[in-house]
Amino acid sequence: MRSLLIGLIGLLSLATSSASAADAANQEANKKAVLEFYDAALNRKDFDAAAKFFGPHYIQHNPTAPDGIEGFKAFLGFLREKFPDSRSEIKRAFADGDHVIVHVHSVREKGTRGRAIVDIFRLENGKIVEHWDVVQEIPEKAANTNGMF
Repeated sequence: MRSLLIGLIGLLSLATSSASAADAANQEANKKAVLEFYDAALNRKDFDAAAKFFGPHYIQHNPTAPDGIEGFKAFLGFLREKFPDSRSEIKRAFADGDHVIVHVHSVREKGTRGRAIVDIFRLENGKIVEHWDVVQEIPEKAANTNGMF
């Protein structure tokens, strides 16, 4: 009986280890997808290149942005027209399950301080299906010397 129990514990440990490795690989794949999407969309402003990263639907939680994939396409059109030289530099990225979080320094116009952004994406089957963000202007003077990034 003891041998059977030890064997079952070993199998359970192996299964858990395999599941953890698969989950870690999935999280890394999700992170890679979001980083590639971000560059295609926000830096190159190339909707066609970015669209391949969307799932069958896209839920937008930013109250100033239209919902859906077509809403995102309109947002990229706005960026191309009003801020063609805008750039976003991802300072750090984290994956947690089906969510990917990026901390971004976004500069819409050269010579400005820009904004600090935290974007949260939810993915299904490796595709982006939902987005939240928090945006903060970078002030000229801060109450501390730590910086925003």
